[in-house]
Amino acid sequence: MSEPQLQLRQAVSSDLDSLVRLENLCFSDDRISRRSFRRFLDMPRDRIIVATLGDELVGYCLMLMHAATRLARIYSIAVSPKARGQGAGEKLVRAAERAAVEAGRIVMRLEVREDNGAAIGLYRRLGYRQFGTYRDYYEDHGDALRFERRILFYEPSRQFPVVPYYPQTTEFSCGPAALIMAMAALDEQQPVTTLEELKLWREATTIFMLAGHGGCGPHGLALAAWNRGFHASAWISKEGALFKDTVRNDDKKRVLELVHEGFLHDIGKTSIELRHDPLTLAGMEQALHDGRVPVILISTWQLNRSRVPHWVTVCAIDDQFVYLHDPEIDVDAGESVADKQYLPIERRIFDRMSRYGSVQPLQAAVIVGPKRDG
Repeated sequence: MSEPQLQLRQAVSSDLDSLVRLENLCFSDDRISRRSFRRFLDMPRDRIIVATLGDELVGYCLMLMHAATRLARIYSIAVSPKARGQGAGEKLVRAAERAAVEAGRIVMRLEVREDNGAAIGLYRRLGYRQFGTYRDYYEDHGDALRFERRILFYEPSRQFPVVPYYPQTTEFSCGPAALIMAMAALDEQQPVTTLEELKLWREATTIFMLAGHGGCGPHGLALAAWNRGFHASAWISKEGALFKDTVRNDDKKRVLELVHEGFLHDIGKTSIELRHDPLTLAGMEQALHDGRVPVILISTWQLNRSRVPHWVTVCAIDDQFVYLHDPEIDVDAGESVADKQYLPIERRIFDRMSRYGSVQPLQAAVIVGPKRDG
């Protein structure tokens, strides 16, 4: 007679006794009470996924989903000793991720004791990265490590251009990196190199911005795309030299104005469409449907609590999300290329992100179109 196979399903109210038994078997501290289990079972937004061997419940994963965010959280996971070695923990985590994605969640988070090497190894193997620590988190005053993993991924389709990913190689060249991605989506011969990135920066830089090297503005990026044979349009919500409020020195402000005047002079010799209106989400979506790729200036406050202006490439839009290629990868924080490709941002959050500055916020975008004839 064959051994029973591990099965997964959503918990039901009749599992209450078994859940309490398993909790008492696996944990001596920080146990979930019977009353709490009953409340979780009755809460339609949360999920308890259980693993069974035959008629016996041998594992569970409790996942919480807050109504106001797109985050899901694995609150607790337990596996009976008799089921260990069968991949029950991994299967429970993956089942929880699938349930969270079906509920429209973007990121899964969890906490784990800092001395639980086996669990930490599992989570790292499944693609989770540590992003913080909770001190004195457990009843015995032990610390918890905080892990997270992006779980919602966009599948490129024929509906929009397929945009290759290119990470910026300097802290100041997000604009050139975002533009390279847009141009490479429309022309397979477009160079995707650090040399091209730096050439674009030299052409499009505003010279000064904040501290250190200057960033790139929409006028310069549109010109750089045009000079490489692409159709281009720039959508800017205000006229005049941009980013003047990021520098205090009058001489630097004058340089910004001169660079701006130069860009306008050069744009006047082209057929670049210069619009002093914000580009709407509907406009971005229409551009993608037409085979054009928007490059958007955002405030990174919603992403990393920094107010630095930052360029990203919009790759797709659906009813819920705007999908971005973000060229900045924070390697020190454990980020990888996978974290920044087709990054899903809620439409309402993206609407806030696409405004830089608090007083008369700037909205800027460059739409790159196919190569021009001739």
